[in-house]
Amino acid sequence: MEKILIIEDDELAASLMLDFLYDSGFDVDVVHTITDGLSYIKYNHYDVLLLDLNLPDFSGFDLLKEIKNKFSIPIIIISAYNDTAIKVKAFRFGASDYIVKPIVFEELEVRIWSLLGRHSEIKVEKTMFEINNQTIFFKDTALALTSIEFEILQNLIKNKNKTVSREELTKPLSSISTKRSLDHHIKNIRIKLQDNGNKPTILKTEYAVGYKLVF
Repeated sequence: MEKILIIEDDELAASLMLDFLYDSGFDVDVVHTITDGLSYIKYNHYDVLLLDLNLPDFSGFDLLKEIKNKFSIPIIIISAYNDTAIKVKAFRFGASDYIVKPIVFEELEVRIWSLLGRHSEIKVEKTMFEINNQTIFFKDTALALTSIEFEILQNLIKNKNKTVSREELTKPLSSISTKRSLDHHIKNIRIKLQDNGNKPTILKTEYAVGYKLVF
């Protein structure tokens, strides 16, 4: 059952959304402040967040920034603001969708299912690798990478299933590095990925060209 968190200070509006979404088959929690919302997000998994922008303790934009930096959860803004500048700001801060009040509940349900479908595709892409700040996770485990290894692997992840040239991958290396330095770093990355150096299946060598991350 998909789990939804509603952060809305209008108790009547929150109650109506709760009842409709519960009847539609969702598991729903409701809070009325940003502070409580952060606490719920920290200790629970939610598939979608429905967020009002005008809340009593902080702005909804504050929560958008916090979630963008620390969590991975799709957010639908539910707001009385119908100003284009506000909408653009919300999307730039990390919102996935925006609905103007008064809410048409059937439309809300369709948008939620659409967002869940898009987000599930993103999660499939991130199943093997995920980059969070200056840490790369491989199968949900943080890799102990040097700063150069991080730069190399990040480049390969961003160009997944594409060959990245040796010239491109050597950019993070110092000017005193030798031509073989890149091979040394690639070897170390393979060890940390537990990728067989003799027959690698994840980080492959494209001879005389560069390397390719396959996933």
